[in-house]
Amino acid sequence: MTYLNLVNNVLRRLREDEVTTVASNTYSKMVSDFINDAKELVETAWDWSALRQTLTISTVADDYTYSLTGSGDKGKVFRIINDTSNCELQYQTQAWFDNEFFVNNPTSGAPKYFTYNGVDANGDTQIDVYPKPDGVYSLKVKIVNRNVALASDSDTLAIPSQPVIHMAVALLARERGETGGTSTPEYFAIADRYLSDAIAMDAQKHPEETIFYTP
Repeated sequence: MTYLNLVNNVLRRLREDEVTTVASNTYSKMVSDFINDAKELVETAWDWSALRQTLTISTVADDYTYSLTGSGDKGKVFRIINDTSNCELQYQTQAWFDNEFFVNNPTSGAPKYFTYNGVDANGDTQIDVYPKPDGVYSLKVKIVNRNVALASDSDTLAIPSQPVIHMAVALLARERGETGGTSTPEYFAIADRYLSDAIAMDAQKHPEETIFYTP
């Protein structure tokens, strides 16, 4: 669904006139802002299949900090495979890395661990790996890449549209203090139901990530 489609969908639900462009008037601009707010809320609620991608990093000897190019500052790593050594890197805390690099004597070899290390000059997420690579290793980095804000009429939404639409309606209803018809809490409850349903549908694509607890 395009950005313009999203704006008009929300406008109709609020009993407002549709527009021909997102920036048609002050109100449509406000609606578009709330759609991006809702988009961010929904994107961070689940590791959506549509936002998953795999980056390949080739290490360089003695370099242990690497950028996840194109990930922005919200890139989330959920798995790293050392394709050269056929092993999965395990996450460790920054404190653990500090101990290995600055308190202990850091070793070199095939990377086995990773941690986050802020962002680079382009605003992309960075990771550190350990041990320090002693040569070239191919790392397959599986990330969830939160999309940038929608901007132009034709920009498309990658994640399910219904949770975003209903969350935007709830946010706008709260902003303008609606009391007639559906109440703001009811709007949020509807949005939560759409979000839960969308997550349940998407989770079926990754059953291995769903954990069931038994008493």
